[in-house]
Amino acid sequence: MNDHHFQKLLLILEESLTTSDFIKLTLSSKKVAASDLKNIYVKAVTIKAGTMLSFVFRYPTNDITKNYSFEEGMEFIKTSLQKDFFQAILLTSEKDVHFMQFKNGKTTIKQLPASQQLKPVFLHDRPKSLFISPENNVYLRLLGVTTDEGKVKKGMEDKFRQINKYVEVVSSIVEQAKLPINFSIADMGSGKGYLTFALYDYLTNRMAHTPVVTGVELRPDLVTLGNKIAKEAKYGQLQFIQGSIEKTVLPDIDLLIALHACDTATDEAIFRGIREKAKVIITAPCCHKQIRKQMNPDNALAEITKYGILEERQAEMLTDAIRALIMEAYGYSTKVFEFISTEHTPKNVLIVGVKKNEEEPVNQDKMNKVQALKKLFGIEYHFLEKLLETPSL
Repeated sequence: MNDHHFQKLLLILEESLTTSDFIKLTLSSKKVAASDLKNIYVKAVTIKAGTMLSFVFRYPTNDITKNYSFEEGMEFIKTSLQKDFFQAILLTSEKDVHFMQFKNGKTTIKQLPASQQLKPVFLHDRPKSLFISPENNVYLRLLGVTTDEGKVKKGMEDKFRQINKYVEVVSSIVEQAKLPINFSIADMGSGKGYLTFALYDYLTNRMAHTPVVTGVELRPDLVTLGNKIAKEAKYGQLQFIQGSIEKTVLPDIDLLIALHACDTATDEAIFRGIREKAKVIITAPCCHKQIRKQMNPDNALAEITKYGILEERQAEMLTDAIRALIMEAYGYSTKVFEFISTEHTPKNVLIVGVKKNEEEPVNQDKMNKVQALKKLFGIEYHFLEKLLETPSL
């Protein structure tokens, strides 16, 4: 079954086994009505031979239990979902995953908050499953992340972790947004392209999408480098062009990404996404000077902002909260969350907006909340507001 929902389930299952998060898997809704096998239940057990997957095969009058190695168990689960069952429910200590096939061949997958927190005991010397593997990886080698032998270089461990976490987060957003198979991505300020290459790799080779990806970068040497590596990696629908966030001419944008765009450059990226009706906008803000310079509360909040470090943190929260509110006012459902621990990078907050299907006028209630926040902190304007006042909208 070459289906990206199915492959996603197998990937999450494999990762839960290697990270000790796996709790239980249930296969149900049999494909052949005459079959006596009603369900299969899978859990991890530790026996003399080591940690195994214990399968309970439920029949009308009895249960049969068999143990398999992780590798054998993965293959058996894959075969069972292809031939015997329509549904799989995976429970991990991190999340619940519901996978469903339909008779017409379509599939769905949903990820929900974990319903159980129990963590079984696993062997801890198994290699960790990765979204992006360092082995035989052309672009990671050419970008200096890995050695010729496919090992992560000393000093690049944090970058490699960031790449994998980024791909995990963005691929999940892509899936939930239900973008078409051949959607377009604009990566604004792509830099050396670490994350651009990794996302293209995962979307095409693991999720079976055919995205057209454009990295936009001001520095010509990085544009040249990116295109050279894309050619060597044989990534035919990935290109890098020289330009700025606000002025570069691009075709329709389905997914706009701007990571670590400094200060108001994040606002320019969000504005570009809203103006061009991008289905998804993903930004990782960097620096929040524009709001911090204006903050001058005449109330009890002044007791917070009189301390430099607290003023800086307050400016970050306020700037991003207003950005999220404005995106909601323009028809996006938003999330603001940490995408990787500050242990690996201090620039770790993502603002994600997914466009709702319906076309709606600007939500004035959301904009009123923006005005209330500005008044509370003594702010004259937010840069994103200024951009959205242009006649083109």
